[in-house]
Amino acid sequence: MAYTGEEMKEKLKLYSYWRSSCGHRVRIALTLKGIEYEYIPVNLLKGEQFDPDFMKINPMGTVPALVDGEVVITDSLAIIMYLDEKYPEPPLLPRDLHKRALNYQVASIISSGIQPHQNLAVIRYIEEKTNGEEKIAWVTNAIRKGYTALEKLLVNCAGKYATGDEIYLADLFLVTQVHGAMIKFKIDVEPYPTLAKCYESYKKLSVFEDAVPAKQPDAPAPMI
Repeated sequence: MAYTGEEMKEKLKLYSYWRSSCGHRVRIALTLKGIEYEYIPVNLLKGEQFDPDFMKINPMGTVPALVDGEVVITDSLAIIMYLDEKYPEPPLLPRDLHKRALNYQVASIISSGIQPHQNLAVIRYIEEKTNGEEKIAWVTNAIRKGYTALEKLLVNCAGKYATGDEIYLADLFLVTQVHGAMIKFKIDVEPYPTLAKCYESYKKLSVFEDAVPAKQPDAPAPMI
């Protein structure tokens, strides 16, 4: 379902960075719901997140940030929930309470238990205080610990996707985490059969493939 006309009087603006897994989640949500938006790149490597104009939008100096008219939201989970309530089709949460709780758990494990340990500011700090080997060990431990928990959580309830045969909130978080870990840190998901099966299913869907970081407007051109 595409939202147009009265439902979208002004195109939404998404401030993001091509490699941000948090921004990646939001792009998938927007695409799933057929919402047109303006993509505004914020180069984290150049420190554009600390530009005074952007800090007015998000004082935390992080991406993504969504601007919907006078409404500004600066956390990926909050953005996705806002979009789901404003544009309810297709829903990102199942009606079944158990499956809904599973979706919240997956989102929480990734957004609070994995992603913060691998973000740019943290790993830069660790490398500055120690060395490159310690940085890799830190990231690897955080990701594998999170994957182990996710595998145990989903092994008996996953279908084609994380919590069944429909795409929900958990899938947006899982696909972006797995993709980011593979590309940035060379950490494969194969040792976790349930997660690996879900990821293979995601790769067959254009809504996921079109949102990958390498296809974003601010991604560097591929080396020839």
